[in-house]
Amino acid sequence: MTKNCIALIGFMATGKTSVGKYLAEYLGDKYKFIETDQIIIEMAGKSIPRIFSEDGEKKFREYEIEACKKVSSFDNAIISCGGGVVLNKINIKNLKKNCYIVLLEATIEEIYRRAIKDGKETRPVIDKEDPKKEIEEVLNYRKYFYEAAAEISIETTGKDIEMIVSEIVSKTQLKT
Repeated sequence: MTKNCIALIGFMATGKTSVGKYLAEYLGDKYKFIETDQIIIEMAGKSIPRIFSEDGEKKFREYEIEACKKVSSFDNAIISCGGGVVLNKINIKNLKKNCYIVLLEATIEEIYRRAIKDGKETRPVIDKEDPKKEIEEVLNYRKYFYEAAAEISIETTGKDIEMIVSEIVSKTQLKT
């Protein structure tokens, strides 16, 4: 079976949303951009911070499994996955059915710089006492999971979106 979707994985601020939107646009009208977090928000009827505060992380991860299962059946989709999707093998198994799994990576310094630019409303991690240390700890913990899930890895630090998209298209051989 030929894969016709791309699931972008990676830590926050590695470019999943920006690159995903641009990639879908680059590939043309038949491709749509989807975020698993948005599907979760629609399923739960509330924001992700509210899901965590009212229902807990366990419930959020249940929604995440359902979201990954749902998007894995889509055709011609560019999917931006939440940073923790890789923590559950069920998610990766579902996504690999129809998607190339592309890991977007960036240095800790770059992630921090992008997170600061986005602001704490978007990136709560920068509201921590030592945001760089927090980023480093979570990234180090998840590194194995990201690498185990990825079929393709692309470094985004110091590259513009066009260059990143070109690498993804070249490595996945998706057609416009």
